[in-house]
Amino acid sequence: MACRIGELVLGCRDPEVLARFWCEVLDFVVLDRLDDGSVEIGPREGFGGPQPTIFLSRRDEPEKGKSRLHIDVNATDRDQDSELERLLKLGALPADIGQTGDEQWHVLADPEGNEFCLLKARVNPL
Repeated sequence: MACRIGELVLGCRDPEVLARFWCEVLDFVVLDRLDDGSVEIGPREGFGGPQPTIFLSRRDEPEKGKSRLHIDVNATDRDQDSELERLLKLGALPADIGQTGDEQWHVLADPEGNEFCLLKARVNPL
């Protein structure tokens, strides 16, 4: 038996803003809201399915140092260029982490500056 990733935890100043952003990016829904302002989002089936949930933990200040973990996303129903355009319209911003320009992915940042990558689709778009 092996473990599975159940949830990813992301500390943030405004969980509601990031919940809206990531729900749109991933086609997730809000699964739970805690009294401390934290929000859990995930697939419509809820916790325990093949995809992990994302727990947006309210923090007044970001944690010191650069996060060593980031999210990679793949378009499921369109090509990479179309998905990049959609993500930018949702509020993602290009992020420069020293790319050469030859990469097959785009480095972006969510509304709070958390870096994530848009990879080339690994499945054929519909």
